[in-house]
Amino acid sequence: MNPFDRIGCALGDLTAERVDAIVNAANETLRGGGGVDGAIHRAAGPGLLEECVRLHPEGCPTGDVRVTAGFGLPARFVIHAVGPVYRGGASGEAELLARCHRRALEVAAELGLATIAFPAISCGAYGYPWSEAAPIALAATAATLRERPAIQRVRFVLASVEIRRTFDDARTRLAAS
Repeated sequence: MNPFDRIGCALGDLTAERVDAIVNAANETLRGGGGVDGAIHRAAGPGLLEECVRLHPEGCPTGDVRVTAGFGLPARFVIHAVGPVYRGGASGEAELLARCHRRALEVAAELGLATIAFPAISCGAYGYPWSEAAPIALAATAATLRERPAIQRVRFVLASVEIRRTFDDARTRLAAS
């Protein structure tokens, strides 16, 4: 089966996704922030921050992930993925972005999860251009799905029509290659 058949892109609100886990575009402190991170913390409630502090006092390095419960979210878990700050593309950003997508899916598989929703990691405040981030995120996701057949569905839930179109176009190109 083509792994791209298990990947979808949608316009929507990540915090409303009814999946096993949503992926948070987190910062290294795991203490909440703006954008997707702030929206997830607000929707989940104060228990999310409390668990981040208790379970992960050291935070999380860029390119890696940490897991908490979903608290007030419809998702059972939040996988906090720390993507890179974009510095022009020559500072290892692509590998770090790919790695946080791979790690999120590896952890989801270890937990026995079947459905996961991602935002456009690093494309907001961290400045990663959508046109560069989309193929990296999608290729890393597809490669990991080849190795993790128990994950049934990955959905990229995107905040604007333009970002969704960028991800859809990249998905179509990658699936055809």
